[in-house]
Amino acid sequence: MIIPTQETYDELQRAYEFFNQRLFESALPPCLITLQREKRTYGYFSNGRFVGRSTGQIVDEIAMNPVYFSIRTIRDTLSTLVHEMVHQLQQHTGKPGRRGYHNKEWAAMMERIGLIPSDTGQPGGKRVGESMSHYIEDGGAFDTACKELLTTEFKLSWLDRFPPHKPTPPTPTGADGKGYVDDEDYGDEGYGDDGEQDDEITQALSLVNPPPDTPVNKSNRTKYTCPKCHTNVWGKPGLILYCGGEHCGKAEYQPT
Repeated sequence: MIIPTQETYDELQRAYEFFNQRLFESALPPCLITLQREKRTYGYFSNGRFVGRSTGQIVDEIAMNPVYFSIRTIRDTLSTLVHEMVHQLQQHTGKPGRRGYHNKEWAAMMERIGLIPSDTGQPGGKRVGESMSHYIEDGGAFDTACKELLTTEFKLSWLDRFPPHKPTPPTPTGADGKGYVDDEDYGDEGYGDDGEQDDEITQALSLVNPPPDTPVNKSNRTKYTCPKCHTNVWGKPGLILYCGGEHCGKAEYQPT
């Protein structure tokens, strides 16, 4: 008998242990992997989030958002897991930036394992900052290790039936528009540029029900939301706005 909870967490734990060995020389301590439907978020890392009731042991959390499992390739989803593992590595062996700032040390750690930091999720973006994503280096350490894992018929067996949107084509290389970011928002992490990956998403879409295409906004007004304090503002499409809230760290408003 299949037990969905056990199967799901066994797969994520297997991936975590595999990449910990291949990319981090088993330097990362055990963590608690959770599934969180945080809006517009692929995943995040939270230092020392959980404590053992009987042991007092404190462990970190790595959260993964399952609503995107069906509309991203397994490779891209695993790159989010490893992105958060880099945050965990820096927390335990380095000096994380203040208030979520992705600093040069973090960027170097990412590059070392073949995830290239970029605020747009594409080549040419800024490599440090408040809101950061990444793209996968072709032939880099992550790419090589991930291919090895996928040859073992690794999969993410359970998919959310109601993803927030349909798959979108990857942003063209060198796009200079600001993209969505990891840790807080979703973005382009790798290109999904081969037929096998396209088939993977096509097969997944046969099992789920993405929403219909969004109708044209005839009012010509867009709603923007701060990802930190969730304050809403309205304005013309294409605005770039930053929140001045006390604890928001100049977070960029996102269209919602």
